[in-house]
Amino acid sequence: MSDISSPIRVLIVDDSIVIRGFIVRILEQDSIFSVAATASNGLKAIEFLKNNTVDVIILDIEMPVMDGLEAIPKIKELDSFAQIVMASTLTQKNAEISIKALSLGATDYIPKPSSLEISHVTDFKRELRDKVEAIGRAAQAKRSKALEIAKQKDVVVRRDASAVPVFKTGKDIVLRPMSPLFVPSVIAVGSSTGGPQAVLELIKSIHQSIRQPVVITQHMPPSFTTIFADNIKKQFSVNCCEAQDGQVLEAGGYYVAPGDYHMLFVKQQSNVVIKLTKDPKENFCRPAVDPMIRSLVSVFGSKVLAVILTGMGYDGLKGSQVLADAGGVVISQDEASSVVWGMPGAVAGAGLSSAVLPLNDLGRMLIKIAKGGQK
Repeated sequence: MSDISSPIRVLIVDDSIVIRGFIVRILEQDSIFSVAATASNGLKAIEFLKNNTVDVIILDIEMPVMDGLEAIPKIKELDSFAQIVMASTLTQKNAEISIKALSLGATDYIPKPSSLEISHVTDFKRELRDKVEAIGRAAQAKRSKALEIAKQKDVVVRRDASAVPVFKTGKDIVLRPMSPLFVPSVIAVGSSTGGPQAVLELIKSIHQSIRQPVVITQHMPPSFTTIFADNIKKQFSVNCCEAQDGQVLEAGGYYVAPGDYHMLFVKQQSNVVIKLTKDPKENFCRPAVDPMIRSLVSVFGSKVLAVILTGMGYDGLKGSQVLADAGGVVISQDEASSVVWGMPGAVAGAGLSSAVLPLNDLGRMLIKIAKGGQK
């Protein structure tokens, strides 16, 4: 069985020897990481993975011989427990490719500095360490649990997460009572690591059934949020956009907080209007979920339904406390279906959630609440 206290094994795949060495130096400063190998292209990474197991793969997009997109499905076929973090520079083209990579099975992405920017990358170093640690520990825990279940059932499960039954969290969660009369005026969605896939799955299940405006804060850099909003619009034929300052919330609309801006809300006569700010980061993030929820409560009072999806850290916890105190409702994604049970776990663990459900059940619950089905 895998020991989740053991170092997180990382494979770094990038055609730039400078970037590979830079990432190695960052990770090797901390004993919780172990760089298992580096590779200059996807094909070399796959050859390594045929005989070796890692927890996290940091994967470049553009490489010779085999690029990141081509490598992802081959990597997941070899070892579906291993988590893939795409590393790309912040361009619109790379944002589009990174979003596609997430749909193919990548877990997360990180904006990569160019060779010329390496001396100015404090945020990159912190984000890299935090993401690799959170994703790596989650991968180790799921692999360990899979092996435990396999051992009990006397079957062999080594590198295929799909062969493992869904397992429940062992943590005791106290659900917060929800009034049967509660009907929200607005729905807020907060997510981070693993969030893009989770948000798309949620919208897929609700977009034909609710009329409330849906506001979304997904931890993403600029240009990524533009592409993400456009993907939602095209995939589900809904009125979705990257939020703009001064924009009026409309029934049935979907609004994605733009990268590097907090999305807040103000009342102007009979309308609720979006206000974008560059207020200080919260939980190391901008956009952040906490200010979005607090702002919604200041406008809508108790008539806010917040959905906290997969993500590392605690963003959404303080905002959910404000919402719960105002009489609003929070529902959270469960541990088994989350890539990282940080954000939803923090909210659920604090007793603020009225439901903690697998991703494929969240939509049905959300529709029921939005339509007043609790009456």
